[in-house]
Amino acid sequence: MIAGYGGAIKNMSIGMASVEGKNLIHTAGQNHDQWFGGDQDKFLESMGDATSSVVNYFDGRVVYINVMNRLSVDCDCSGNPAEPDMHDIGILASYDPVAVDQACIDLVYPQKDGDGASLVNRIESRNGLHTLEHAAEIGLGSREYDLVSIDS
Repeated sequence: MIAGYGGAIKNMSIGMASVEGKNLIHTAGQNHDQWFGGDQDKFLESMGDATSSVVNYFDGRVVYINVMNRLSVDCDCSGNPAEPDMHDIGILASYDPVAVDQACIDLVYPQKDGDGASLVNRIESRNGLHTLEHAAEIGLGSREYDLVSIDS
């Protein structure tokens, strides 16, 4: 919820972290035993930094798959998430976590006046695009991509 959206970078960083690691990511290294209370932009940057560590550990041998269905404004970590209110978009895959997340964002934003309004609002209210800016800046990947459809 506080990341603005859940994509490859969020799922690699938070999903691969220990409990202490989750605390450190959420608080940008300031707290080992509480998840909340840190600076928002520093938290977003910490997700990129943590993902970079995971990618380095696996020596770059990672494929990122984002499934864009049942899109909701809430995180899967929520015990009572909001019902999905955006139509299914599809499945995206890449060897670049920044590119796949950027492509997903670019597919969501055209819906901002329709059923994607709540998700776009959540992204913007949390400065969620800063994650992509920072991740590209540290060399985790590129915000440039070619979207190739495999639908017939």
